[in-house]
Amino acid sequence: MKLLAAISHHGLGHLAQAAPVLNALHVLQPDLELTVWSGLSRAALQARLRIPFVHRAEAADVGLAMTDAVRVNVADSRAAYLAFHENWDARVADEAAWLKARGFDGVFSDVAYLPLAAAALAGIPAVALCSLNWRDIAGAYLAGHPDMAPLLERMRQAYQGARAFLCPTPAMPMAWLDNRAVVPPIMERGVDRRHELAQALEQHRDGRRPTRRVLVGFGGIGYRGMGRLPELPGVTWLAPDDWAENRPDLVAIGTTGMPFIDLLASCDALLTKVGYGGFVEAAAHGIPVLYVDRPDWPETPHLRDWLERHGNCGAIGEEELFNEEIGRRLEQLWALPARKAVVSDGARYAARRLKELLN
Repeated sequence: MKLLAAISHHGLGHLAQAAPVLNALHVLQPDLELTVWSGLSRAALQARLRIPFVHRAEAADVGLAMTDAVRVNVADSRAAYLAFHENWDARVADEAAWLKARGFDGVFSDVAYLPLAAAALAGIPAVALCSLNWRDIAGAYLAGHPDMAPLLERMRQAYQGARAFLCPTPAMPMAWLDNRAVVPPIMERGVDRRHELAQALEQHRDGRRPTRRVLVGFGGIGYRGMGRLPELPGVTWLAPDDWAENRPDLVAIGTTGMPFIDLLASCDALLTKVGYGGFVEAAAHGIPVLYVDRPDWPETPHLRDWLERHGNCGAIGEEELFNEEIGRRLEQLWALPARKAVVSDGARYAARRLKELLN
């Protein structure tokens, strides 16, 4: 099978969904020849994909323009969509010709719609997979602009034209999709390396003995907030590299030499924003989650409700991140009875469906 996988570069959550499915598909289909069309870096793709691939290193979709990990830049997003849709029919035709010239047997998208539209024109089977779609997300912020109506309709047609739109639990309702199919949660599991991590952090302890490790991750989109994380007794922060400070209780993730998913499996809490990857993967490891709320984000109620049913979690305001209140909130989470890790074979289930649909 010669497959094109289009993976959105809007953070790392789309890769966290798509990569386990592609890895599982490779087990089912060992002759898989994979090309990845994505604006994500090759290093980011290799951190999750365990199979060889050719990288078409450009964006396959717009996503949204973000001021930071929790704020949408509406004006820039509208401008980006208008530019992306210029000469739309010619662009779809060019991509359809590219797909046919390279002999792709199928297209898999999480969740760019241009490759789906091109596949439909080329007569190549295509499958979408995601907990969201850009028609609903972009529409939530931009539908009030009359010039967006035809663009949103093109998105609808592209998604509807796929053989199936696989929706990993938890997902937005997307009831308007006739080809929608629910699949179990897609979650990668890391390796618990607590002992190894403790040794790696020894040099940072400065004579102190931390009892808790809190992993800070905002999904691959930059976020620095409005201050500095407080020094809390017995807590070590594992934070993004650009949060680095010269202090023994804050360690840059890049200095640990461990992949993010293994750090998640080896920590005591996750500090993050609302997002599929962080929520589901934390639940897969039984890790409590303290998250910055995103009330305007259309996925929020669906992701939040699922995590509240399956894990220990709580929302925190940005103003509380950088003072002693965050310590009190973490202690509240740690005082709750531990929740069992969520077990799901969503990736293998989706891979089997993908193989059936593309064949």
